[in-house]
Amino acid sequence: MIRFVVAMLVGLLVFIDVAPALAQNHDTIVVAQEQRRRTLFDLLFGDEPAAPPPVQQPRRPREQQQAPAPTAALPPPAPTVNKAPDATRVAVFGDSLAIDLSRALERFYVDDPNLVVINQSVSSSGFVRFDFYDWDKAISEQIAADSFDVAIVTIGVNDRQEIVVGNARYAPLTEQWNAIYQGRISDFLGKLRAARKPVIWVGLPPMAKSDYSAAITHIGNIQRLASFSGGAEYLDIYERFLGEDGKYSSYGPDVSGQNALMRKEDGIHFSAAGADKLAFYLSQTIRTFYRGGAVSIAVVDPLSGTDAAVMMRPPFQGLGQTRLLEVAGAVIPISRVPARAGELLISSGMVPSAPPFTLEQLVQAPLGRADAFGVGIDPNADPLDARGGP
Repeated sequence: MIRFVVAMLVGLLVFIDVAPALAQNHDTIVVAQEQRRRTLFDLLFGDEPAAPPPVQQPRRPREQQQAPAPTAALPPPAPTVNKAPDATRVAVFGDSLAIDLSRALERFYVDDPNLVVINQSVSSSGFVRFDFYDWDKAISEQIAADSFDVAIVTIGVNDRQEIVVGNARYAPLTEQWNAIYQGRISDFLGKLRAARKPVIWVGLPPMAKSDYSAAITHIGNIQRLASFSGGAEYLDIYERFLGEDGKYSSYGPDVSGQNALMRKEDGIHFSAAGADKLAFYLSQTIRTFYRGGAVSIAVVDPLSGTDAAVMMRPPFQGLGQTRLLEVAGAVIPISRVPARAGELLISSGMVPSAPPFTLEQLVQAPLGRADAFGVGIDPNADPLDARGGP
């Protein structure tokens, strides 16, 4: 009984000691942080040993903020060159190869205010599937709208497929296919020639797969012949994208002479470096028509005003007209016999004292004369054997 009473007293004293430290506010119990009071337990058994004072951690000196390392000043952005309202408009027509080329030409002429590049290319197009995209109709619309001054064409990577004309189907690269294909290109170029639009036809490069490359080379040869007959300047790029072994190579020298990736992984299209290289080559041909602001299909004769200007020089095709070679030479076209030998050396324009030789007289020239060419007449031979042959 005495133990029970003592226990009750101890419990009561403990409760009285702790009660002020607890306060209940609504449903939340808040523990009051007050100084600890002495209890009956402390009176009977003594105070608890005082806790050791907290160890004072030495304060570290505040790290000085390091100044940011100086950075190299970035070059100012290149100023944007606004194109002149009357800038020469170079339109690029063709397939996905032409898309790569047009972007490269934009980079090449970005600083030229007098030339603007217009991308008129259509991916997956060609001269075979006019049901997919009709280039003959498209070029007629562009000419009618007068949307360009110079045309650049590169196309053909999608043309190794049959041509359908009505109910007839022609297998790729057959004789009938070749004739139809060349005819379509000729019609295309004929419209540009009639509109007096200068045309540069860019040939096709070698391809990674040998069978496909052979077909593309065949198509490129047709395009070359059609370009010559259609009055277009033809830019042959095939050998410029071959390796040192004369075969297809994905790498080659770029415009700065460094070895770089020229072609994409598909072995067909150009990389950015390859397209830039092609744009550089093409810019040399564009100079034929464009000289910093004006475009003309008339080519200036570099020998104009000199004695050599009136010399007989061999013509060659291009621009839809007869152009003169930029060299002088005593070459006589087979369609004309010079009035006198001195015409090859002087430009006096004197009227000859005697009529020119006829073609029959040239063929019957006696042996030993400079114009006999090995088929002259031997004056001592039998008249029945006028040519002196066996």
